Amino acid sequence: MNLKLLGEVFVTLLVIVDPPGMVPVFLALTGSMDGRARMKAGTQAVLLALGVIVGFAVAGQTLLDYLHVELPALQGAGGLLLILVALQLLTGKADEPSEQGGTSNVALVPIGTPLLAGPGAIVATMLFVRRADGFDEYVVIGIGIVLVMLTVWLVLRFSGGIVKLLRPAGIEVLTRIAGLLLAAIAVQLIADAIDAFVQLYIAQG
Repeated sequence: MNLKLLGEVFVTLLVIVDPPGMVPVFLALTGSMDGRARMKAGTQAVLLALGVIVGFAVAGQTLLDYLHVELPALQGAGGLLLILVALQLLTGKADEPSEQGGTSNVALVPIGTPLLAGPGAIVATMLFVRRADGFDEYVVIGIGIVLVMLTVWLVLRFSGGIVKLLRPAGIEVLTRIAGLLLAAIAVQLIADAIDAFVQLYIAQG
């Protein structure tokens, strides 16, 4: 087994996904849930993120080529989606119960994607796959992705204790802070996407 490649994949994706940084947003979006529902939301989010990242690793470039979509467009779309979620957190609308059942919605969007399986993680994985040499290295990349998602699940799994310490008032403050952080992340994603488009057109021109 190529341990060097495994370490590169694990460290790179772990830094991009940033499990500790995910905790405030996760708690803000699931603060009104009981422990079991929060655990279920975390599991669903991690499974969805794993599926999305593996899917793009296997067929991402082919899919984007077929749709004539550049990677910066994917990045910009993720930023726009995060802005919508950030506005809900900042205005308190995220606390309102969803008619469709909040647990699944929150777990899938925005936690599962684009927060966990965001443009950064997707692009990094596609680059690792592109430079992989042989089936063995594909397997190593897959193991690295699974280990990262397992780490994320463990962090989210044991984040429930923080809810008991913060109590409702603390969760309210945390929600607003998380909304501000998400807005900043979204703006950065869109700025990076614009910069990437400019560089792409300059290279083509």
